Amino acid sequence: LLGAGEWSRAYSFKLDGQESVIRFGNHGEDFAKDQVMSGFSSAELPIPKVIEMGDTSSGFFVVSERAYGAFLDEIDGDGMRAVLPSLFRTLDAISDIDIATNEGYGIWSPQQRGEHSTWQAALLDVARKRPRIPGWRATLESSATGTERFDEAFEVLSQLVVSLPDERQLIHDDLLYRNVLVEGNTINAVIDWGNSMYGDHLYEAALLLYWWPWYPQWSGIDIRAELDRHWAERGAPPADLEQRLLAYQIHTGLEHQVFSAFKGYWDDLERNAHQTTVLAEVAQGNNW
Repeated sequence: LLGAGEWSRAYSFKLDGQESVIRFGNHGEDFAKDQVMSGFSSAELPIPKVIEMGDTSSGFFVVSERAYGAFLDEIDGDGMRAVLPSLFRTLDAISDIDIATNEGYGIWSPQQRGEHSTWQAALLDVARKRPRIPGWRATLESSATGTERFDEAFEVLSQLVVSLPDERQLIHDDLLYRNVLVEGNTINAVIDWGNSMYGDHLYEAALLLYWWPWYPQWSGIDIRAELDRHWAERGAPPADLEQRLLAYQIHTGLEHQVFSAFKGYWDDLERNAHQTTVLAEVAQGNNW
């Protein structure tokens, strides 16, 4: 056993003498997306090759080449500072993938079609019922945290999305959940594309900003300053930067209230509710 996430379990084994990984899970479409993305592997975006997929009596499996390294979210502050240039190059490589012939926004299918016709609709989908996480709303309502702060932040998000640009790039959307492997100062593998979306590439930067305080070992790094420096090196800061980053952080907080309620992670639920509320108050203070 190599490890287990929320949706699958991974094991190492040798296939014809080659180090390989097999994962088992209930959502074959996630594995199919990994297969799609393995075709985009590059030096800046290394993605293990998918060798075979199939089904079992209790779900699905996928076999891929094995990659090695430390998980990005488990390295210390010095390690993170050293790997940031490689991480930013990886984010650029993800957003630079040509998806012009694909369709839609939000979570995309193995057929490379997003679920929604606009980026705004994809973001507002956070409040609906979803088959993979049934009953989250009722659970949130009955929890000690409740739904009031969720609903208030969702209303702020609803106002923010009206003026967001209809940007459409590829987004991994799950980089800090043991899905990035690091060797030395370099990203060595990006895995698990099940949550991947089509939308504004700045969403990935907003994820870093939102989750950074949850990793005390990185507190000595001003991640916003590092992002600003990277954007300046790329030419110029993106347009409407503050509003976009704030909207996507609020969306992230709402998403993780939904997920924490579904899983019964009560401490995480409360922390996400508090953080999302603070972000929504900032947006209201800026009259956005």
